[in-house]
Amino acid sequence: MTMTSACRNVDTQPAANASARKKWSVAEAEALFELPFMDLVFRAQQVHRENFDANAVQRSTLLSIKTGGCSEDCSYCSQSARYKTGLDRQQLMAVAEVVEKAREAKAKGSSRFCMGAAWKGPKEREIETVLAMVREVKALGMETCVTLGMLKGDQAQQLKEAGLDYYNHNVDTAPEYYDKVITTHSLADRLDTIDQVRNAGINVCSGGIVGMGEGRSGRASLLVQLANMDRPPESVPINNLVAIPGTPLADAEKLDPFEFVRTIAVARIMMPGSFVRLSAGREQMSDELQALCFMAGANSIFYGNRLLTTDNPEADRDETLFARLGLRPI
Repeated sequence: MTMTSACRNVDTQPAANASARKKWSVAEAEALFELPFMDLVFRAQQVHRENFDANAVQRSTLLSIKTGGCSEDCSYCSQSARYKTGLDRQQLMAVAEVVEKAREAKAKGSSRFCMGAAWKGPKEREIETVLAMVREVKALGMETCVTLGMLKGDQAQQLKEAGLDYYNHNVDTAPEYYDKVITTHSLADRLDTIDQVRNAGINVCSGGIVGMGEGRSGRASLLVQLANMDRPPESVPINNLVAIPGTPLADAEKLDPFEFVRTIAVARIMMPGSFVRLSAGREQMSDELQALCFMAGANSIFYGNRLLTTDNPEADRDETLFARLGLRPI
């Protein structure tokens, strides 16, 4: 089988060590986006098979352990205290309640349990409770992940010592588009926390949200930012904006589904060794669209009925879809 000349001429990052990794330009990423759809998906599937079992998907469950009342102004977020979204605020959950939710997630097939808190960053009294959650969930035999906002001091090291496997901290969008979405912190603030997490020896989970008006060049720039990190994130969540009434992005134009698949495919080609995760927006995706995303190199999902404050496909629906596609859990 031969590829088109357009497909052959696009350079792809080899699955090699960090020193040998290709550094991507935005123009190169845009060239991938511009490939004929079938050529792009075909190339992404080739890269995927070179690095992963093409019929296996990792499942993570995400639980909001502290909901609402966040001081940040992220334009997409229902949890910002600045917007009237009808969300009820909830205090930090008790450790025992979180552990029970983790047990339920494990019983349904999740291998990783992610805990998210809506705040700019944890205070010392809060981090102590989260550390206990991490230790208890880890003791269940699950991978642990938290997303707590910006870290300071030795908090990353404390999380590592408690047994944390992954820290989620999305870069959200393209650098040049960042202040159109968020103004209460900078991209540099986000990158500083990612550096702290790396230095502590914790795996990084970092991706972004598409469909916020960033355009194709913005999506290319977002992926370049992730791929060109000294070490790309081990997990790359690609979120399709869920437009929340009451937020500044409530009326954002929906992203074309094929453009979303293109984003997954380009992420797979540029970050061949990373798990690429279907994240927010999966509730609105048809089974057929999800199958295209798996074909394009997605190999991780958030699994369960809720994704922080938005709906997510029910576990039974996912089990049925996996059976139809012959996909196995990792």
